[in-house]
Amino acid sequence: MIDQGRKGESLRKQEKGIQMTLFDYFADTENFTLKEAEEAVVNVHNKDVQLPSIRARIYEGIEQGLFTRVARGVYSVSKGEATCLLINGDGRNLSFIKDGSIDFIITDHPYDLISNKGGNRDFASYECFRYTLEDFKEKKRVLKNGCFLIEFLPDKNEENRKYLNDIEDMAITAGFRFYAIVPWRKGQFKANTGRKVKDRESVVFFSKGKARSLRRDVKKDIKEPEVEHYMSGTKKMLPPEFVHQPPCKSERVHRAEKPLQLLEEIIELVSMEQETGLDQFAGSGVSGEAALKKGRNMILVEKDETTFLNAKKRLERQK
Repeated sequence: MIDQGRKGESLRKQEKGIQMTLFDYFADTENFTLKEAEEAVVNVHNKDVQLPSIRARIYEGIEQGLFTRVARGVYSVSKGEATCLLINGDGRNLSFIKDGSIDFIITDHPYDLISNKGGNRDFASYECFRYTLEDFKEKKRVLKNGCFLIEFLPDKNEENRKYLNDIEDMAITAGFRFYAIVPWRKGQFKANTGRKVKDRESVVFFSKGKARSLRRDVKKDIKEPEVEHYMSGTKKMLPPEFVHQPPCKSERVHRAEKPLQLLEEIIELVSMEQETGLDQFAGSGVSGEAALKKGRNMILVEKDETTFLNAKKRLERQK
């Protein structure tokens, strides 16, 4: 019978060995690619590991301060104690992220809905898709218990109604709890198309199981002032609506870019300083900028190479 303790120790040594192999091999190199990292570990040092394991060790190494930059696919920028990691890859593939390692997910997927194209949703050649149950199972796998998943979704209409209902059903089937919907009203923005003025989107909050305790319990604090008491839910009561003007066309780098202040407000509501968030479809990278400003770590994934490079430029300005 295999000794599970020894097996676990052996695995930890192997993982540490991958990091130190890369650290030693690229000690005098300004940057390296994932392909070069794979060759260094597998071919040069004959370690029998898969690329996802190498990626995971690189990301852990960045958190530990061993690495600061991985070129052609991974980019790291630090501000104070917070780190934002930008990855040029498929946001639907989260195999490089460990189970239960993410403190919040906030994202706006490029949904394939005819009625929601045009205006700031006109992606042209950008790859759009519809979620499946597997997408939500992966979100649940990487998210910590009690933590929040926040999805930006369009206002409901006849054409998208079924898909939006399906999203809620898939999330709940995967193991999430529906928490709340808060409309984002786009300030003075008006798009007079369709049957009504399009001036809002939905910000949908789910939690993995019962929401963790982020909100101070004032009543208990008064009774026991020497102890800090918390209750289940977001750090503060959610507002009836978020009101923020979208970025103007001359300033935004992505058609569906969200206002920085909106992302800052949401991140502040669902997380604590030094926690780690994930945006699978990062677009302009604004969620990364918001996380850095709020002292959170962030993993951004963006598939489109041009958009990735624009997000990289945005994050470089945060140094």
